Parts: sequence; C-alpha cells; structure tokens
Amino acid sequence: MTVPRIGVTLGDPGGVGPEIVLKALAGDHTLPTAAYVLFGNSQIVAGTARTLDLRFGLEAWGPERAGEPGIFLSEIPSPADDPAPARPDAKSGEASFRFFEAALDAARSGALEAVVTAPVSKSAWKLAGIPWRGHTERLESLYPGAIMSFWSEKLKVALLSHHLPLREALGRVRRDILLDFFRALSRSTVRIRGGPREFLVAGLNPHAGEDGLLGGEEEGEIRPAIKTAREEGLNVSGPYPPDTVFRLALGRPDVMVVALYHDQGLVAFKLEAFESGVNATLGLPFVRTSPDHGTAFDIAGRGVASPLSMVEAIRLAGRFTASAS
Repeated sequence: MTVPRIGVTLGDPGGVGPEIVLKALAGDHTLPTAAYVLFGNSQIVAGTARTLDLRFGLEAWGPERAGEPGIFLSEIPSPADDPAPARPDAKSGEASFRFFEAALDAARSGALEAVVTAPVSKSAWKLAGIPWRGHTERLESLYPGAIMSFWSEKLKVALLSHHLPLREALGRVRRDILLDFFRALSRSTVRIRGGPREFLVAGLNPHAGEDGLLGGEEEGEIRPAIKTAREEGLNVSGPYPPDTVFRLALGRPDVMVVALYHDQGLVAFKLEAFESGVNATLGLPFVRTSPDHGTAFDIAGRGVASPLSMVEAIRLAGRFTASAS
C-alpha cells in the first residue's frame, strides 16, 4: 500500500512542540493514513514520551520505506539539552532549525509530499544566528512569492505581508505588489478540492477609505489592482471595510479574505479558531502546514498543551496532498 509521506518536525525543544507532536501522533485522533516521518532527536522524543507517560515506538526512516504507512524517525543530531530551557535559547534555536532544514531538504528532493512544522521561537533562531525570522521567511528565500495563509472550518485568510514591522508592511500596499499577489494566490488554490474560489480584499483604512476621505490607498492602489485582476478573470473583489470583511467570509468554505498585514488578518482569525486554526504556506512545490500558535514557553513541560491545532495541521496536509495527487 503506497501512502503519502508527511514529515513532522519537533519544533523548539524548549517549547510545546515535542509535546503536541507526540500527543497528535500517539493519541486517538483520526489522522490520514500516511508514512509519518518525525524529524528530530530520539533523546528529546524519549524524554517527552516519559513526561507524558506515552508509549511511543519509532522505526528508523529510510528510502526503502518510501510508501509504507507508519510512524518513523529521521534522527537529527541536536545541540539542545533534554529537557531544554523553557525560554528562547540558542541551542534550542539551532536544534529546531536543523529539524526543519532536514525536513525541507527531504521535501525538496521529492522524498516527502508534505511537511508539518511544530512551533519555533523567532528569538531563539536569532540567538542561534539563524538569518531568517521563521519558517515562512526561510521558505520565501527559496520560493519567492510564497504566501502565508490560515485555515479553519469557518474562516480562511491570506496575508499580503506577515512578519514585518507595520510601517514596512504598509509600504507594500502597492498596485503592482497586490496584483502579483492576487495572481499567485489564485494559482496556489485552484487545485485545492473544495476551494477557496472567491477572494475578498480588506481595505487598509477605516471604512475602506470612505471614497478617499479617510486615506488614499484604496482608490490609488487597491481598487486598481482588483480591477485589473478581475479583467484577467480572477474572482477578486473589494476593497471591503476591514471591520466587516471577515463577517462576509465567515462560514463560507469557498471564500478567503485577503488581509493586507499580519494583525489585520490574525486578530480575526485567532478569535474564531485559536485552538484549531492551521497556518499553511501556499505557492510551494510541496505542502507545508503548521499549528497557528507559538512555542508557549509558559506551559512547556507541564503536559497541558492542546494538540488540536497540530492535529488539524496534519489533517490539512493530508487534504492538500490528496488534492495534488
């Protein structure tokens, strides 16, 4: 039986990543039938399993097990201690980056159809000298135009920009950048079963600018980009007032909101789906998803972290992989 190969990274060893990964894979959750390849360190896995009182057997991953269902380990040397400090730490940052890079290399070589990443700490990556802020920025360095998006049962959001200072993000609200974004988003979602098929663009200013009374970006940049996109056949509309656009999309699986900067999209999304939302990077030659939360250092090591977002990230990876086949 040949099944999809889905890599799962441990994330920051000092955060909740190892806990939610093991809870997701060893629990009674219904997951897609797949070869799950855990990219991490056996010592960290064993220590986390003991803390959670889980019996967790892993077989070594190898090319000969290419399409075989099960849970496997790709052993990655880790500089982090077990247990790692529950705070941003250079060794933990280096470890989480190594886990991700190994999974990324496997996906780029065709050995995996999907990668699901547990949370990392941007501060820990910085302490470790990693030149990227996080997963998405690393992916963008290899695949320019990669899109950060968020998925839940009731709401879908795509971000024009994500981990940028607000002043810098606002500078990206330009006609040419928006049009390229609409084109890339349409290409990235067209093969996904069940949508989305319609994109609602949020305005930048209160009331979407009120015909230029409250700001000129809507009339000067956003509306012209939408007009050109529609002339090209893309199902894009707006700009809509940013305080109501999410209500227009809520509960409509074929609709996605285009938010113009990180918090414009994430405040609404996390209010609706903090426990179950999924971050998906679009525009890659393979599938990449992750939980929509961070390392949660404040509860790490206590065994109380919910694996629900990780479970949903794995399920979405399975759905996207099936759509691509």
